[in-house]
Amino acid sequence: MHEPLPRARQWAHTMHGHAGDEIVTAHATSDARVTRGTQVRREQREESERRRLDPSATFSSGAGNRAVAEEPDEYRTCFERDRDRIVHSAAFRRLAGKTQVVVYPTDHQRTRLTHALEVAQCAIAMARGIGANVTLADAMALGHDCGHGPGGHASEDAFDAFIPEGYDHGPWGADVVLAGLNLCAETLDGIRNHSWSRPAPSTIEGELVSWADRIAYCAHDLEDAIHAGIVAEADLPEVVRDVAGVTRREQLATFLNGVIETTMATGRVGLDPVRAEALAAMRRFNYERIYTRPESVEQSLTVVRVLQGLVEYYIGQPHEMPAEYRLEDLVRGAVTYVGGMTDRFAFEHAQRLLGWDPRRLPRGIGRGA
Repeated sequence: MHEPLPRARQWAHTMHGHAGDEIVTAHATSDARVTRGTQVRREQREESERRRLDPSATFSSGAGNRAVAEEPDEYRTCFERDRDRIVHSAAFRRLAGKTQVVVYPTDHQRTRLTHALEVAQCAIAMARGIGANVTLADAMALGHDCGHGPGGHASEDAFDAFIPEGYDHGPWGADVVLAGLNLCAETLDGIRNHSWSRPAPSTIEGELVSWADRIAYCAHDLEDAIHAGIVAEADLPEVVRDVAGVTRREQLATFLNGVIETTMATGRVGLDPVRAEALAAMRRFNYERIYTRPESVEQSLTVVRVLQGLVEYYIGQPHEMPAEYRLEDLVRGAVTYVGGMTDRFAFEHAQRLLGWDPRRLPRGIGRGA
């Protein structure tokens, strides 16, 4: 039997922390102190929101507006609890293995998880700038793409064939994937309606997340494509270069500050026409040069065939799905199961169950957003 390595033994020595006269501390030299008896409980945090935020912000209240009533938390607001539940969910973790633009991304390319984190940063920055509820915007942003299947937006095309109302990752995420978390209605509304093709969200925080999503993916999908050699900075339209610059940092600053300034000047969440046209030009460029380039279209068609084949397989072999997916509606259960898969899990199962040649499976640039 091998002895643990020195680092493992050193780590084991801290198993119980460091005992003092009254408490156990994390470090032998810990001396961090706070004023005793001044805990900030939930009610105080809610009152702080009402003092600090704009009157049109969405304020937390008690346990929140949930489908199943709960007792309020002693310390956390209802939207803080939502954020925590999303971050600890399996659906959120699986975003690390799902396509943003590149299938099987390298260490430096975005995944759905890193996209969600960047959207959250953008939403938080704008919410702070206009006095909206930062925590609610953060929760919405972190959960906004949990309804995405493997292989990017092509999964929606694949699953449309099985879902009568169509498969839209926003509603699917809010109403199916995250339903078990019993999130607040406001959080679910922002997740459900973040896409610009959907009805407007019911809160200003939801509107901010819609802008944050578009701003983030336009900038970072372009950056990934430049690093992958698909396009070059010099290819960008003149209006993008002149108004927003050529780097992600410049572009994010331009558009995020633009939403803050426009919203504060007009009272409506939006972007002024000049910067809005630069963002639209940037998105058109990405659509034409990245998302719908011939290699991307071919990859998307392959993703559709793979995912539809997996759904059909599990409809015929429901015993091979985990028990929680063997619903009375087998089609919906199979779509839910396959939709929750990571890219790698789905494509490995396509090889094992459907006989796909791995050389025919996608490994290139796909459609973002």
